[in-house]
Amino acid sequence: MAKGEVGMSSIRRRLLCNFVIIVVLTVATLNTIIFFSFRNIYYSNIANLLIGQIKISSDIYTKYFSKNSLYENVLNGVDVFLNRSDIEVQVFDNTGRIIFDSIGVIEENEFMDIKEALSGNIGRWIGNVSYDDEKVMAVSHPLYSGGEIIGGIRFITTLREVNKDLRSIFMILTLLGLIVTLIFAFVSILFSNQIVVPIVNITEVAKRMAEGDYNKRCRDAKFDEIKNLSTTLNYMADEIIKREKLKDEFISSVSHELRTPLTSIKGWAITLKDLEGDKELLKDGLDIIEKECDRLTSMVEELLDFSKLSSGKIEFKFKNVDINTFLDGIRKQIEPRAYRENKIFSILKENLSIIIEADENRLKQVFINLLDNAFNFTNAGDSIVIKVKENDEDIVIVVEDTGLGISKEDLPHVFEKFYKGRGSRSKNGIGLSICKDIVEKMKGSIKIESEENKGTRVYVTFPKGGVIR
Repeated sequence: MAKGEVGMSSIRRRLLCNFVIIVVLTVATLNTIIFFSFRNIYYSNIANLLIGQIKISSDIYTKYFSKNSLYENVLNGVDVFLNRSDIEVQVFDNTGRIIFDSIGVIEENEFMDIKEALSGNIGRWIGNVSYDDEKVMAVSHPLYSGGEIIGGIRFITTLREVNKDLRSIFMILTLLGLIVTLIFAFVSILFSNQIVVPIVNITEVAKRMAEGDYNKRCRDAKFDEIKNLSTTLNYMADEIIKREKLKDEFISSVSHELRTPLTSIKGWAITLKDLEGDKELLKDGLDIIEKECDRLTSMVEELLDFSKLSSGKIEFKFKNVDINTFLDGIRKQIEPRAYRENKIFSILKENLSIIIEADENRLKQVFINLLDNAFNFTNAGDSIVIKVKENDEDIVIVVEDTGLGISKEDLPHVFEKFYKGRGSRSKNGIGLSICKDIVEKMKGSIKIESEENKGTRVYVTFPKGGVIR
């Protein structure tokens, strides 16, 4: 048996044991309560019957025989009020000594019911006697003469039949308890299977996923918690498959983009190697090699940034950055490209000094990347503008263009790592992901609104709590 199966068997066994213990304790408690309730009812009925009879006998004695002493009445055989064929009758004097017993057995024990009767109350006692193997119940009542207690009368009856009935009730309750326990044990097995079987399935699926098989899926479970776990594991597998696919596409894309400048560099290196005297061609070749080397450097830096951001190793050097001054620097860097590509580039800002706490180089990396995307996805004559907006809570910097826009299918995924859009101008799929990570690490947020063939707006927002005015 595999280790996981042993563990599941252990869970099933513990669940079953816990359920059975709870049921047994519950049934035993209920049976005990029911049994003692029945016993109290039976004993109370017998006691009430004895009390009713003993009161009648006591009243008869007081009315007709109290003129003579208790001893005289007993010696003279005056036992009309004592004549009970179904019960044992005793008479005791005012010291508690039994002077008469209807069956001729007198025990010298001190009985609590006799003491209670001599104090003027009706006494009741249940206990064992030497002449019966079952418990007996005794009820004692005082006898009066001239208003004084001269002794008492005591009725005793065996509890043999009552206890026999109670034992039958106990057996029935025990049998019912056993049946209920077996039923609940069976139900517990079914219940535990509904918990254990899905867990076994989840464990098996997780094991297969750990081995690299992400196509295995968990089955639905009945319990919400286990169902959520199954759904989460299935979702994780789907995400891993999607990320693996994106990663493969990314590697393929990066390989292609790295191969292109390398091929160009190698081709021109071979050409220049055999070149003699043509300075114009030499200059063109070296310019191309320089540009391709810059492209390679840019791609490698993006990959390094992506790796550092993913591992949390990138360091931020925060300082106060004036947004107006910062955007002026961006303008100087971007305007030559806008002129070269015949595109309209502008920056709209209020004449306010807005200072935010940020890493200036990383912030510049974000906006250069956003503007690079804007230029890549616009045509000659299109406009690209940066706007600085302010509301009660935030400072918002918007990069807006009138270019090709982003399709509805691509828009939800643009910030995903390795995601490369369907457009032919899409690059390696990590630029926007890097931008998002950088902005969020500077306590800001970024979102994109776009409509195909109508342009794109990128909102970079910083809370005023982190902004110095």
